[in-house]
Amino acid sequence: MSVTQAIETAELSAAEGPELSRIVWASTIGTIIEWYDFLIYGTAAALVFNKLFFPTLDPLAGTLAAFATYAVGFGARPLGGIVFGHYGDRLGRKAMLMLTMLIMGVGTFLIGCLPTYGQIGIWAPILLVALRVLQGIGVGGEWGGAVLMVIEHAPAGKRGLYGSLVQIGFPAGIAASTGTFLFLTMLPETSFLAWGWRFPFLISAVLVAVGLFIRLRIAETPAFEKLQDEQNIAPMPLAELIANHKRDLLISIGLKVSEVAWVYIMTVFIIAYGTSIGLPKTLILNSILVAALLEFITMPLFGWASDRVGRRAMFIAGSLVSAVCAFAVFALLDTKNPMVVTLSIAVIVSLTHAMMFGPEAAYLPELFGTKTRYTGCSIGCQVAAAISGGLAPVVATGLLGWTGATWPISIYLVILAAISLVSALASAETKDLNLLRH
Repeated sequence: MSVTQAIETAELSAAEGPELSRIVWASTIGTIIEWYDFLIYGTAAALVFNKLFFPTLDPLAGTLAAFATYAVGFGARPLGGIVFGHYGDRLGRKAMLMLTMLIMGVGTFLIGCLPTYGQIGIWAPILLVALRVLQGIGVGGEWGGAVLMVIEHAPAGKRGLYGSLVQIGFPAGIAASTGTFLFLTMLPETSFLAWGWRFPFLISAVLVAVGLFIRLRIAETPAFEKLQDEQNIAPMPLAELIANHKRDLLISIGLKVSEVAWVYIMTVFIIAYGTSIGLPKTLILNSILVAALLEFITMPLFGWASDRVGRRAMFIAGSLVSAVCAFAVFALLDTKNPMVVTLSIAVIVSLTHAMMFGPEAAYLPELFGTKTRYTGCSIGCQVAAAISGGLAPVVATGLLGWTGATWPISIYLVILAAISLVSALASAETKDLNLLRH
């Protein structure tokens, strides 16, 4: 059987074997490491960076500055999506996965080596921002490649489920980063600020080495091999995307803006907000950890559901639920009841994030043909992350500091939910589309 003939039946037969399990495993492990690297910065920004890199500012300004450097990484993510999307559509998915992981690992390890403001003055925050940009470029190119490695191997009718397994890398990264910092908070405050905070960044070197070894063993996707076999690779994927798929690109951005804002509100801003109203730091971190562990169950569940009822239906439901939760979340946190706080954070993260993030690994790539798929889904995802993901903690902190109330934050989240709802309503259902189309 020729390569082309074999690929035409890949979604129905060959993808169900041990090879698919190995690909899913390799992609998920690699994504866990990438997200761990990217997310430990957010926890550190909420806990220590304002003290170590912006000590001359008052507490609110220092927190805003720390969150601003956090947002810089999101601003760099579209650049990573454009650059690695281009080469991913021209040279293949696998090569880009290896390179993005290396870039992320180097940036994360060097953050752990940085001297503080007290040691080198203004150069400390400057170098911190530069390394955060490097992290953003790495993760901006990684997500598209990781999900494509899986869904372009997966059989028709199961792309939502298999794609959601890769998405588990995100809550696993949250659990790993939050758990690490939770453990380190048992140190005396002076030890934690002196050296303890560096440990989560430094161990990234070992994790990346493991991830690179695992990803070396996976094969290129059938959909991309089909393009190579037919010599039909787009010379300029971005130009073709803009010329022929502008509407799908705008829809992909709109679909993501709500869930990506919610997850960073609930895992980064909530740390600063919770401590400001008197909640113990360990309670908040434990609640975030529980939320991440719950998503190990709910994310594949929602991915599986999207294979049954459709991606569009899941996003419509997720957007509506997110609008309701926008006001409920702060009322529940303000009870200061430990059980209520923990359950609220855990359940709301699944309803506002997992319900859309799980199916998203299949939904966004399915909007585009193979020739521009890496570029299209990467740019859509990363532009949305830059617009509402990294900025969400900054906007929320600014609104809270300006008004002294949480209702403006709730309105902000409702607006984002409305954008995702309109995008889902404007989108066609994609679950039954043939991924081998060009």
